[in-house]
Amino acid sequence: MPKPWTSELIIKALGVKKCNGSLETAVEDLSLEKAMDVARQKNKDGHLTGADLKAQTREVIGTCVSMRVKIDGMWAKDALTTIEKGEWDERFA
Repeated sequence: MPKPWTSELIIKALGVKKCNGSLETAVEDLSLEKAMDVARQKNKDGHLTGADLKAQTREVIGTCVSMRVKIDGMWAKDALTTIEKGEWDERFA
């Protein structure tokens, strides 16, 4: 797996040493813009397969699902649904 790992970049973007990982006590919240920055960095290194920034950001948010990190105050899975519905398209422009 290519380094730096996506999870390491997410932790760095959050400014924490380690994510809680517990669903009940999860407090980490990453902005969509920071998730996009992580996607840009991973893509620059050739580590993402998404065709565009939106698809690459979805890959990063997929990692946030397993890390129990919220995106703009919502669970990462819900953020993926929001992106799928096109509700944040203007933020990817």
